[in-house]
Amino acid sequence: MKQKIKSGYGSGTKMKIFFCWLLLIGWCFSGELRVLAYNIHHGEGMDDAVDLPRIADVIRSEKPDFVALQEVDKGVNRSGKVNQAMVLGELLGMYHNFAKFMDFDGGEYGLAVLSKYPILKSHIHRLPVGAEPRVVLEVEVMVNGKPISFASIHLDWTKSSLRVAQFKALDKALAIRKHPVIVAGDYNAEPDSPTMQLARQSGFIIPKLNPNLTWPADAPKVEIDYIVIRGMPSIKATSTVLGERIASDHRPVVGVIQWP
Repeated sequence: MKQKIKSGYGSGTKMKIFFCWLLLIGWCFSGELRVLAYNIHHGEGMDDAVDLPRIADVIRSEKPDFVALQEVDKGVNRSGKVNQAMVLGELLGMYHNFAKFMDFDGGEYGLAVLSKYPILKSHIHRLPVGAEPRVVLEVEVMVNGKPISFASIHLDWTKSSLRVAQFKALDKALAIRKHPVIVAGDYNAEPDSPTMQLARQSGFIIPKLNPNLTWPADAPKVEIDYIVIRGMPSIKATSTVLGERIASDHRPVVGVIQWP
């Protein structure tokens, strides 16, 4: 009669292996998005030098999936007549898109988006005019087979009432989106302002870890740069203000967002 050979795995060990497989499967099908909001002051740092490779180094160090850039030049004399969004995209190996606020100094002045993922669609949302014309640049991409919009924003710096009107216009424009939206950038509004109260009502602001002040870069006194999520109320997220003091007059904000 043949003797049965006992398996080396008892029931307890089998259960442990089973749960390990569950954790591994969960890890494979979930992850995080890293996003960065950065007013780059047309590449001019606190030392008055226009240095795009330095800006690229700051961005590269955070390995972002998406970057919202504000105060971006395209063909402008003051910054060497280059297409700054394109140059940064090439330096970082990312897709780029630019939207013009207005003609300025021989070229165009506005904002931009950089994306690790191919940009499938882009939308320019015109906002009520303040001290300068303003737009929001939204791009649509697919991440792990799921649609998401990422937008760069730069609101008026002069009046709270203008910022509120501009955010309301954006809120209306994005209301038709059925997928998650991230809106990142320079809101020119402090956390308890009417503008940011509206932002909370339309989604929520990713909480910042201290320190949270963003301007001016060398000795920040105010918090005016944020990353806002819409359509992802149950997603965990945090953001951090980087301690970069020189490359621009704003400090960049990095957000880490759980992505299913």
